[in-house]
Amino acid sequence: MRKYDPVKLAPAFKDYLWGGERLKTEFHKNTDMTPLAESWELSAHKDGQSVVTTGDYAGLPLTDYVNTLGREALGTACEKYDYFPLLIKLIDAKGDLSVQVHPSDEYALTHEGEYGKTEMWYILDCEEGAALYYGFARDTTREEYEAAIKEGRLTDILNRVPVKRGDVFFIPAGTVHAIGAGILICEIQQNSNTTYRVYDYNRRDKSGNLRPLHVEKALAVSDLKKSPALPEIPDGADVLLAECGYFEVRRLRFAGEGSVTATAESFTALTVTEGEGTLVYDGGELDFAKGDTLFIPARENVFAVKGNCEMILSRAK
Repeated sequence: MRKYDPVKLAPAFKDYLWGGERLKTEFHKNTDMTPLAESWELSAHKDGQSVVTTGDYAGLPLTDYVNTLGREALGTACEKYDYFPLLIKLIDAKGDLSVQVHPSDEYALTHEGEYGKTEMWYILDCEEGAALYYGFARDTTREEYEAAIKEGRLTDILNRVPVKRGDVFFIPAGTVHAIGAGILICEIQQNSNTTYRVYDYNRRDKSGNLRPLHVEKALAVSDLKKSPALPEIPDGADVLLAECGYFEVRRLRFAGEGSVTATAESFTALTVTEGEGTLVYDGGELDFAKGDTLFIPARENVFAVKGNCEMILSRAK
């Protein structure tokens, strides 16, 4: 194996109370954890790291693997970061998630000691009638927001959006949001685990305690403007889903054969959301199937893809 060959990753798992079983039954996640809420596919975060499973570096956590390769493996776009910049998750929301908001870099670094969290969601699948909350239904004042939280009617002033497979939501830091029951999501985000819970339907944890809220911090960071219109996502073999100062995300579809171009600007992460196939490169092949995530170190290169599949391609910016 050469130093910059692609590798496959094994995820870290999370058993949050709202999770289900679909990541195990449909995305081939091998764990006894029940429920299985999240699969951290590409993660160098202290709260759960993915691990290399193929090649000479098999068994190394992602942080150790990158340190072994050297910072150049992240690409020139990542030179401005002093940490691994992205985190990719698969999320199975059997139940409703809490209404929450994430802080900006400036606020999070001051109050939490880590960076903020801008993210995007790609809807992999959903039950009929499933919906989520995305920002506010109209411009809202802090007083209205605070009163709605105190009176347990926050969802009345939020923008409730019915979802369908293939929808995309870009969620800048400060956007109040909540994934609804019956939705399966691929999430690409900044490498942060800071979440301010605003409303939680009065649910209790495994010990019977109400889960803590973070109302004052949420009030400080929330964007109170009406949520923007959602983008129309075209059909196609290579479609841009989201782009911002932190990441670029594309959906790739292959019918028999095709290619993926790697760059020197950023590493490339490929999360397989449908089908199976083989990534072919000079010196080897790497088989993949639905639920797998591949990591390609930064370097100008072209990889052949054989198979019928859909992938989410993510790069740092």
